[in-house]
Amino acid sequence: MNELAGRKIVLGVTGGVAAYKAAELVRLLGKAGARVQVVLTDAGARFVTPVTFQALSGNTVWTDIWDPRMANNMAHIDLSRDADAVLVAPASADFIARVAHGLADDLLTTLCLARDCPLLVAPAMNRQMWEHPATQRNVRQIVDDGVTLFGPAAGDQACGEIGMGRMEEPETLLENLIAYFVPKTLAGRRVVLTAGPTFEAIDPVRGITNSSSGKMGYALARACAQAGAEVVLVSGPVALPAPVGVRRIDVRSALEMRAAVFDALPGADVFIGVAAVADYRPAQAAEHKIKKSGETLSLALTPNPDILTEVAARADAPFCVGFAAESRDLDAYAEGKRRNKRLPMLVGNLVGDGLGSDDNLVILYDDAGKHPLPRAPKSVLAGQIVDHLAGLLAARAIPS
Repeated sequence: MNELAGRKIVLGVTGGVAAYKAAELVRLLGKAGARVQVVLTDAGARFVTPVTFQALSGNTVWTDIWDPRMANNMAHIDLSRDADAVLVAPASADFIARVAHGLADDLLTTLCLARDCPLLVAPAMNRQMWEHPATQRNVRQIVDDGVTLFGPAAGDQACGEIGMGRMEEPETLLENLIAYFVPKTLAGRRVVLTAGPTFEAIDPVRGITNSSSGKMGYALARACAQAGAEVVLVSGPVALPAPVGVRRIDVRSALEMRAAVFDALPGADVFIGVAAVADYRPAQAAEHKIKKSGETLSLALTPNPDILTEVAARADAPFCVGFAAESRDLDAYAEGKRRNKRLPMLVGNLVGDGLGSDDNLVILYDDAGKHPLPRAPKSVLAGQIVDHLAGLLAARAIPS
């Protein structure tokens, strides 16, 4: 996905072992469609050479404030003028200190002082350096000055110690950067959603499940988080990583999912039921593995609770969004489900159009009618669904 297409990112690389991760970050930024211009400090160049960054970005790497290659000899001015953001990763304790005090003694700090675009900083240092009162004071100062921090994270460090101060991984930094440019239409909202299949045990090794991949639910969780919401994702068994900024609660069965949803529900503004919850479960799961006998095996099934219906029926119900995957007659079944469950919004699709795949073809249903969306990757559809949801929430807040 070219989610950064048309964006120019100035990537500052300062001195630190984490500079090697900046090389991967340049690759990921380019893959996401961004045009990357690397500014490398003298200390950064001791860890990774300009040649590496030039090869990965396809652009000239800038290191010297006196570099004559810029026609007006003002790289510190011109590099940021058409940039969408300056991202410094890794950002050393020394760099943060100099920015906090407005110093401009090399190309990167001078550029940061003369910029017209946002400055985003990914700290990377030893845990004692991060925890030092001077560093914490400098961090507070740059945040007060409008700088955005990405991280740091906790974990193993090059010095052999464990603690806070690691630079966020390149994949996480990319996600944070993409999210930075997304309008915060759900800021201040709390969203609880479900995703994936459920697994209803027949015995210790067998169960009833379905082919849901969880991709749509995870894409929606990511889109909600990018739009500024606090997101809790209650997930059935899937092979997907939790989206950045999302709290994931793992469950297996429908009963476990229901319990987790109701535990997470207090304070929620929105509930989105994306999960393909099994309609039935075995009335009694066998304690031990059922041995093959060659005889016909009968299973007694009992209905699972309808989580979405229960949530929507609450006196303090949040704004509820349902999903309907049908094999035929989508309009009739989807709109019927929306009305029966008294949902303000429902997303419908035919199973042949996207179940388990990376893209989908969906129709949004609400009180105003139906709103077809063109076929697109699920990550794109998720953003469009969130935009529609945010519009309905905003309309609800306007007195009639």
